[in-house]
Amino acid sequence: QVQLVESGGGLVQAGGSLRLSCAASGRTFSSYAMGWFRQAPGKEREFVAAIRWSGGSAYYADSVKGRFTISRNAKNTVYLQMNSLKPEDTAVYYCAAGRTAVPRIDSYDYWGQGTQVTVSS
Repeated sequence: QVQLVESGGGLVQAGGSLRLSCAASGRTFSSYAMGWFRQAPGKEREFVAAIRWSGGSAYYADSVKGRFTISRNAKNTVYLQMNSLKPEDTAVYYCAAGRTAVPRIDSYDYWGQGTQVTVSS
């Protein structure tokens, strides 16, 4: 059974940093793409970043480009380093595994439960 478990969320002041982690288990993810999405209160879930587990280019939403970095290690963990955080980054952040590294929710088959990130002004 596939499991994605996020951690690392919390409360931070504007301009601060957080690193989210996503531990993946239950299958081999070497052929998968891993993505981060977020959902703010009253808004739709939106794409943040994605990367293929096998390597290659990473993809980012324009709103986070230059501030966030997605990466993965060799032990089934994906990270999202978030710097220069803004109040508008406040949301529940979700890790997802899918077939291609694209900003489409329906391309991802597996989802974590989410971790809350709150950025105070």
